[in-house]
Amino acid sequence: MTARTDLFARTLADSIRDASGAGFEPLETSPVAGGCIHTALKLSGRTADSAPTYFVKVNAAEHAPMFAAEADGLRALAGARAVRTPGVISQGDDGEQAFLILEWLDLVALDAASGTTLGHALAAQHRMAQERFGWSRDNFIGATPQAGGWSDDWLSFWRERRLQPQLRLAAKNRYPSKMIDRGERLVADCEAFFTTYMPAKSLLHGDLWSGNASALADGTPAIFDPAVYVGDREADLAMTELFGGFPTDFQSAYRNAWPLDDGYRARRGLYNTYHLLNHANLFSGDYVEQSARAIEKVIAEIR
Repeated sequence: MTARTDLFARTLADSIRDASGAGFEPLETSPVAGGCIHTALKLSGRTADSAPTYFVKVNAAEHAPMFAAEADGLRALAGARAVRTPGVISQGDDGEQAFLILEWLDLVALDAASGTTLGHALAAQHRMAQERFGWSRDNFIGATPQAGGWSDDWLSFWRERRLQPQLRLAAKNRYPSKMIDRGERLVADCEAFFTTYMPAKSLLHGDLWSGNASALADGTPAIFDPAVYVGDREADLAMTELFGGFPTDFQSAYRNAWPLDDGYRARRGLYNTYHLLNHANLFSGDYVEQSARAIEKVIAEIR
């Protein structure tokens, strides 16, 4: 280890000791592939009677709010006791670098069996009664701030704290004015999808694409990297279909556990427009055109 790396490893070790109340000696940190926002590390060490390993996310200290929001979301999902998540060990910063320390999970890709289990488990999570739509704090969708707060009106929440902020970002990024105008038309007219549909209040993962879901070696599914809030369960289901990657057994298992309501196909496009706009605002490129096409497609469903 370099002097700085060694010092930071000891900062992590101190945080683990404070959280666990037991001694921990760091032995090795090694990079882990897969992170696109934060640096990911595997931290190995030893205690008096074991050799634990942790998953650590690291970024500049200014990103500490992202880790605090992620820890909050993981704890909420764990509290639902429906789908496995990595346990939160600790979170903080040393003035220069922020960190989030999580339980290390040895993960494998979802297969038919674990996908089926995940479908049933996610339906169970979504069925748990919630009082209001929204969330107690702001968090993040990727690197983009995502507004929280509570609401009794799902459509107002979706319009004002999901679609409209992404459209404002798109305008700030000087994306095509036609796309922005059509997006505002969608915001104004999307009430048409809810004339006979009243969504239940469900605890959502919030960013449930295939890269945020895996399984343990014994087939237990696990989800991570959440953007948690209480919303329409269809928003989670729609995201699982946006980029693919989930076993077909997952979709059928969810539907068997809790069938989807009429009109889901059209609302799926509405909900995924949010994520496409977010990708456009984060990465630009082809996502801008994909967002424009998605907006037009959803508007066409209204006519």
